[in-house]
Amino acid sequence: MKEEKINEETTETEKEAIKEEAETTAKADEKKPEKKQKSKKDSLIEKAEQLSKQIEEQKDLYLRLRAEYDNFRKRSQKEKEDVHTTARADVIKNLLPVLDNFERAAGNTDASFEDYRKGMEMIYTQFLDILEKTGVESFGEAGDKFDPNMHNAVMHIESEDFGENEIAQVFQKGYKIGNTVVRFATVQVAN
Repeated sequence: MKEEKINEETTETEKEAIKEEAETTAKADEKKPEKKQKSKKDSLIEKAEQLSKQIEEQKDLYLRLRAEYDNFRKRSQKEKEDVHTTARADVIKNLLPVLDNFERAAGNTDASFEDYRKGMEMIYTQFLDILEKTGVESFGEAGDKFDPNMHNAVMHIESEDFGENEIAQVFQKGYKIGNTVVRFATVQVAN
């Protein structure tokens, strides 16, 4: 009977041990999903932090790019203004010798009419040379065909001496630089 009692006690002890082990395992299993959940939460937090960091980097990049563009725009505007100023200065620099010659001619009171006339012709030639060097061409000669894109017709005449739409008389020459008309020629056109 003693043996039976020992077996019963062992069995009950074993049962309790198995029960405790099952409880421990169950508790451990319960804790494992929490750890998994915590690790999922941690990974989501890490991903959110990484995304936030990337957003901040992109924001910084955008702000830098925006500042660079603003600087480029301001620099381009200043360069454009400088080009206009330089171009005007170059034209004026080329015209100043003509002005000097006009002043000399006006100040020369002892010159004869022929000398004065010769001086004016020289100044006129000098001025035409300056226009030619800067790429300015004159147009609008009598006998040319009328072009409404280059000529401004202020009068029409009926004449057999000229053909249809031919310039009969030029009141004011036109000037152009390349294909850009600086001033339209004012003309009389024959019908």
